[in-house]
Amino acid sequence: MPTFTVHAPPPKPGETTSAPERFVFVRDGFHWWAFLLAPFWLLWRRLWLALLGYVVVSIVLGAILYLLGVSASAKVLASALVALMVGFEASTLWRWTLTRRRWATLGFVVGDDREAAERRFFAAWANRVEPKRAATELSEPRYGTAAQRAPSSDVIGLFPEPGAGG
Repeated sequence: MPTFTVHAPPPKPGETTSAPERFVFVRDGFHWWAFLLAPFWLLWRRLWLALLGYVVVSIVLGAILYLLGVSASAKVLASALVALMVGFEASTLWRWTLTRRRWATLGFVVGDDREAAERRFFAAWANRVEPKRAATELSEPRYGTAAQRAPSSDVIGLFPEPGAGG
């Protein structure tokens, strides 16, 4: 089941917290579109520095392979390996860019797809304890009665009966 990290943008001027509608869910794992169309995927996600790095790596790799006089199939293989790396590291690049833009990482959530992850995250987020209430609960210790167990007739170990020696 996929895992998503949840990121909140910095609050707009005049806001104390970010609007939940602006939260971003980044899926861990391989991104097929980033593998197949890396520059377009990077542009779509507005990962400008990652796009610049991709272009520089592609140009330098192409120049080195040209100067070495390798075959066309080796050039295609090298390009495929760079695209494969982008596909595997796409979510990391996305999270790095969000962190660089001062987005807060709120946590992670597991879900079958993004919609299920959003539902699960916001359900837990709505039921969270307010900070004032949590501080009050932490400052006032509560003491309860100790849990008591009923004697069990189940035997764990090598002895056939409770209390029997071997």
